[in-house]
Amino acid sequence: MRSSPALSVSPVMEGQRASLGLKASAGFALLFLHFPILIIILYAFTTEESSFQFPPPGLTTRWVSELFNRTDFWNAFGLSVLVALVATAVALVLGTLLSLALYRSSFFGKESITLLVILPIALPGIVTGIALRSGMSLTGLSFSFWTIVIGHATFCIVTVYNNVIARLRRTGYSQIEASMDLGATSFETFRYIILPNIATALLAGGMLAFALSFDEVIVTTFTAGQQETLPIWIFSQLTRPRDRPVTNVAALFVMATTFIPILLAYRFTNDSQGR
Repeated sequence: MRSSPALSVSPVMEGQRASLGLKASAGFALLFLHFPILIIILYAFTTEESSFQFPPPGLTTRWVSELFNRTDFWNAFGLSVLVALVATAVALVLGTLLSLALYRSSFFGKESITLLVILPIALPGIVTGIALRSGMSLTGLSFSFWTIVIGHATFCIVTVYNNVIARLRRTGYSQIEASMDLGATSFETFRYIILPNIATALLAGGMLAFALSFDEVIVTTFTAGQQETLPIWIFSQLTRPRDRPVTNVAALFVMATTFIPILLAYRFTNDSQGR
């Protein structure tokens, strides 16, 4: 029995209405999320130092040169980059080892270990920061560059672990078995079989870890001591109304620095999934 035209057309029309509504909702959500960023961009180039009138009385780029001439900014920026690089390196090593240890393993307590691995990024930052500060104080560690690295590595490991173990689960284990059957050592199997398969996952996880570490402020506040990373420097500048345009330019600089590795990580992840 043939369906009537009304019955055959209505599902298409309903799908179109749902699609338009979904697009409108997504657009509103994106606008809601990014509107504060647009405000920061706008007032990073205002001619007034402490005025937030709308529209701005004028636009200028002099705050960019003023920021780049400040040594305290570059000291904080250099510390943030160095901390992010070291924390990312630690996360790449430990995250990869954890994923290899838990991949295709079945033992009592495996789920508990997995939960402990991902817990630092699942907990609120202030909880992680308080726990790290208490633990470091109990062990007698003096707060320095290395305590910041330890604090950042706790959640950077999670990004590397998630990327690598997801890639391993999509990799055929028969390749590893064939390599071992042909007499390859564990190191040779890792170098020639496993590493090429997880290379883009490592790269994506490392870039995400760098971005997370570079702009982290809550955990850093509890583990930095007298050190001042760039996010902490920006936070301290908020109490100086006449430096707000400079602070906005610094915020744009941070967004640009973190946006690039996140975009590259997204591209590498999508390209590997397509292959």
